[in-house]
Amino acid sequence: MMKIAVLTSSRADYGIYLPLLKAFGREQDIAFSLIVFGTHLSHDHGYTVDEIEKEGFPIEEKIETVISGDSPEKIAQSFGQTCIKFAEFWNRKQKDFDIVFALGDRYEMAAAVVAAVPFQLKFAHLHGGETTLGAIDNVYRHLISLASYLHFVSTKAFELRLRNLLDTPNPLIFKTGSLSLENIDQLQLLDCEEFYTKWKIDLRRPTILVTIHPETVDFNQNVKYKDIVSEALINLAKLYQIVITMPNADTLGGIFREQFLMLSQKEINIFAVENFGTQSYFTCMNYSQLLLGNTSSGILEAASFKKYVVNLGNRQKGRLCGGNVIHVPFDVAKILQIVNNYIGMVWEEGNIYYKAHPSKFIINTLRTRLAKL
Repeated sequence: MMKIAVLTSSRADYGIYLPLLKAFGREQDIAFSLIVFGTHLSHDHGYTVDEIEKEGFPIEEKIETVISGDSPEKIAQSFGQTCIKFAEFWNRKQKDFDIVFALGDRYEMAAAVVAAVPFQLKFAHLHGGETTLGAIDNVYRHLISLASYLHFVSTKAFELRLRNLLDTPNPLIFKTGSLSLENIDQLQLLDCEEFYTKWKIDLRRPTILVTIHPETVDFNQNVKYKDIVSEALINLAKLYQIVITMPNADTLGGIFREQFLMLSQKEINIFAVENFGTQSYFTCMNYSQLLLGNTSSGILEAASFKKYVVNLGNRQKGRLCGGNVIHVPFDVAKILQIVNNYIGMVWEEGNIYYKAHPSKFIINTLRTRLAKL
């Protein structure tokens, strides 16, 4: 029996994990549970632990780690608080798991992993080797990779980059494609009527799906970026329905959050949604004319829905992108020009992050590698 723990700190990583969690549940030789922390337990961010419980996945522990505030000081304090709470958890549970899964690049995820280093737990890291030069998450991603035993990367390019990063002679790196794309193969999307019943948003209207997070390297620019985005969205709302999903808990993310809520209250064609969940989010993407913002979903998943993406600023700078991703600076005139150029166009060249059956590949790799320990 393989004993597996899965670290999940937000709706974003949980949505990516989902097909793997379902696959774990179908295997008789796997016992798994989730360690839930971060914004999952924040009512300001939708208290998304409810989604996990509705799915019926086993929860090992809920660890509250979010500190109120999004200044650099508060983010650093949250990192430290997460380390402290996980130190106590790992001390109790250090012998309970054969492998612990960590995903991506969030600071909370990195803190949970850092706290486990003295206990010498074995981690499997998803989405290592990637680069986002416009976000401090780049540092956290590499930190998680350095602390991990198994590495499941999404492309060959990231495998090569990760080999250069790690100081292990023969690192255990496996190319799986993006796990989140397996969701698209498995999920039954809503139709427009079902979506309207659930969210009171009519996707039969020409829609732009917007997800914008703050830039966390040059974070003082976010005040200016917030105003630029606001002006662009007000102009676009004259022609299109704008559906905004709310930003992560990042440095100065609150100023975007407040602005989006204000716009949704003032503008009849702008809707702000805290948390769609995977099914509704992909449904909205499927029916939208275009994606606008700087989220990894535009990089990883939009091509599978044949959507073009107007990617703003530097948050995703350095990331491997398909030809459907059009990079635009935070400039109102340029945003409006590019959106109007690409709205409704269909991307037909496939998804560079796709590989079939990543969950099955991961489970087979676990059986092989853990048997050798």
